[in-house]
Amino acid sequence: MDDPGHLALGTWSGGRFMHFGEPLDDARLEALLRPDAAIPAVITADTYGTGEADRVLGRALAGTTRDDVWIAGAVGHDFYEGEREGAKGFPRFTDARLRGPEAWADYLRAAAERSLERIGIDRFDLLMLHNPDRSGYHDPRVWEGMAALKAAGLTDAIGVAPGPANGFTLDLLACLERFGELLDWAMVILNPMEPWPGEYVLPAAAAADVKVITRVVDYGGIFWDDVRPGHPFRDFDHRKFRPEGWIDRGVERLEEMRAIADRHGLTPIQLASQWNLAHPAVEMVVPTLIQEAGPDARPVEDKRAELAATPREVVLSAEEILALRTIGDNAGCMALKGANPDQAEVLTDRWPVDEDLAAAGERWGVVAERDLRHLHA
Repeated sequence: MDDPGHLALGTWSGGRFMHFGEPLDDARLEALLRPDAAIPAVITADTYGTGEADRVLGRALAGTTRDDVWIAGAVGHDFYEGEREGAKGFPRFTDARLRGPEAWADYLRAAAERSLERIGIDRFDLLMLHNPDRSGYHDPRVWEGMAALKAAGLTDAIGVAPGPANGFTLDLLACLERFGELLDWAMVILNPMEPWPGEYVLPAAAAADVKVITRVVDYGGIFWDDVRPGHPFRDFDHRKFRPEGWIDRGVERLEEMRAIADRHGLTPIQLASQWNLAHPAVEMVVPTLIQEAGPDARPVEDKRAELAATPREVVLSAEEILALRTIGDNAGCMALKGANPDQAEVLTDRWPVDEDLAAAGERWGVVAERDLRHLHA
């Protein structure tokens, strides 16, 4: 479809394939993910549930018309030949233990075709490179392989989806500069309590005419307004990896922001979505829909309806946008993934800042030593 709108659903919602809240049963999850006129866009990744998220999405699409929905996929983690490495997940397809560069394009095509088959569609509206390693950001052979999928009609657009945590700032800036003519979309973490460091890449995306999808809009559920100090989490809930006290500080900051939301008749998640949409290049928001634990917990279906009611036209003033960013300022709150000035050795998801990356940052006003350091260790 030509216009996917400003809202999307993600198959990481519902607690089944990414551990946020209570896992939904098949019927509820399929209904939650079923696109409609209010939210026609759905985003998935082939590695979620080692393909099962694709199959759930396929069932959720039953009864819909293909041209009335917008489906984004993501490939990059090789769960076909790679072995899961604990919390790190499956290795990237560019891992030298799996194959050399001459086979990258073939892998990308095979992964895309298998994902499409599981979903039951013949093409993606958007296919993203999922959680790239250094080769994924910087090697032209990767992006030649992605562009070939577009040329072959397997996807209408291609993009990059950094992860699995905040960071990759310099790498994404360099990727946008080098391959911006090929890229159509990028997906980054952004919300009023996590403006840093995602905001740094938005001007470069706008200059390259790359549209941005923002995830983690809900800030671990704080903007759904039902996570409070002492909140019960399952043992493997991903939010347990956040630093101690994040809920207390998040709730305090939400109370400071609430007056702006009330002024415009917005709920907190609608406020967060509006704040994101007010930024350069941001075209779409995709919060995580979380079914919290307990018999009195708010049904996740209510959250979906609340998201669907989010206005597309930004109603916040420039002063309010700045005020929210000031309240939520999180600069230096964590050690970033990708290139960062505190990293001395090359690891799977972290590596030192080299001269080329430092120069790319400085072209966009980002000085690694000043702007990307972990200040609150």
